[in-house]
Amino acid sequence: MTKPEDDVGGATPPPAIRTELLERRYGRHVALHGLSLVVPRGRVFGFLGPNGAGKTTAVKLLLGLVRATGGEGMVLGLPLGDPAARRRIGYLPELFRYQDWLTGCEVLGAHAALAGIAKAQRREAAERALATVGLAGEGLRRVGTYSKGMQQRLGLAVALLGEPELVVLDEPTSALDPVGRHDVRGIMHDLKARGATVFLNSHLLSEVEAVCDEVAVIDRGRVIAQGEMTDLLRAVGVDLEVEGVSEQEILRLGGIFTPPRAASFPQLAESAVPELVAAIVGLGGRIHAVRPRRATLEQRFLDWLEVP
Repeated sequence: MTKPEDDVGGATPPPAIRTELLERRYGRHVALHGLSLVVPRGRVFGFLGPNGAGKTTAVKLLLGLVRATGGEGMVLGLPLGDPAARRRIGYLPELFRYQDWLTGCEVLGAHAALAGIAKAQRREAAERALATVGLAGEGLRRVGTYSKGMQQRLGLAVALLGEPELVVLDEPTSALDPVGRHDVRGIMHDLKARGATVFLNSHLLSEVEAVCDEVAVIDRGRVIAQGEMTDLLRAVGVDLEVEGVSEQEILRLGGIFTPPRAASFPQLAESAVPELVAAIVGLGGRIHAVRPRRATLEQRFLDWLEVP
């Protein structure tokens, strides 16, 4: 494990998150077992797994809310739980509630103080965070008058106070409508653009697929799959719109023909598409469309968990 002092002098900053065989036990119950994970900086990283897989425990360990019973880890080049690292992290928990009688600005002001933001800068930081999440002009309203979606946006604003280097988001779009989910995707893109790292925990796999650069899937406290989104969602065949070729010719080429002109090659590698197109043209066929068929994140997720 890299030491903090080694990171300071190096030209390349350490990963946003690095864990090695991280473990958390509660008596005989093992909530997290041997989690080894590397999250590069400046990326949107999806952290996935079924209920009970250990995701919440892992997040608590990364934030220093609980202590590991085995293994080790670092966040932003500092040991887990180091106060200096925690000041550079923004966090939106899945379940949160702010006092109904406080205004949005008062909530943000209190959290800005806890984050160590200078008193003279707190109002500006709160207004900037409200504007970022689409709540500009709503800061003087009491939280009790906010809709569920507005409260979710307020929680996200709290996580963005002080421009943190690492933003941990736990189900950030669970209470939002399609417009709100679109806005949150834009916020994550902007965070990445300014060099921040987003660590996203979500069950909405379509959202993860749309926004993440890389994902890790854990089950029973261990990583069972990790990689670039583009690599994980590899092509799993190709569909064509053709005419001028018979069903027998398509079958001979290894495909499935559905009249009037739909042909499917479910096992064809993407690299073999040019050869296939040339073969069909050589038979006198005309090709109107070529559509690579890719696995969805949900399909791959179920495969990794070996769900029949």
